[in-house]
Amino acid sequence: VQLQASGGGLVQAGGSLRLSCAASGRTFSSYAMGWFRQAPGKEREFVASIDWSSSRTSYTDSVKGRFTISRDNAKNTVYLQMNSLKPEDTAVYYCAADKNYLTRGYDYWGQGTLVTVSS
Repeated sequence: VQLQASGGGLVQAGGSLRLSCAASGRTFSSYAMGWFRQAPGKEREFVASIDWSSSRTSYTDSVKGRFTISRDNAKNTVYLQMNSLKPEDTAVYYCAADKNYLTRGYDYWGQGTLVTVSS
């Protein structure tokens, strides 16, 4: 599975962005998908995940109520809608894929897309 993330950019605090992650291959619908982020000087952290059927989602506490993960299996794409953005959301965002929704380590990673939130 090859992943291509896009949609990052510069936004003011309180604004919104939607990230997209396009996947290659015909088996996208069988993979759980996740979004991670890495801020400058910090370790990469989990943001959100979604199972293959969109029946289960999970979020880190700091984005609950503000971010929404979704997927369109017909388009081989997973999304991260980010609302009420804060300066602390500034990071490079990565999408990832794995067969196991409960995985502790994703098998496939895309390149990052930079999100910068100005105060």
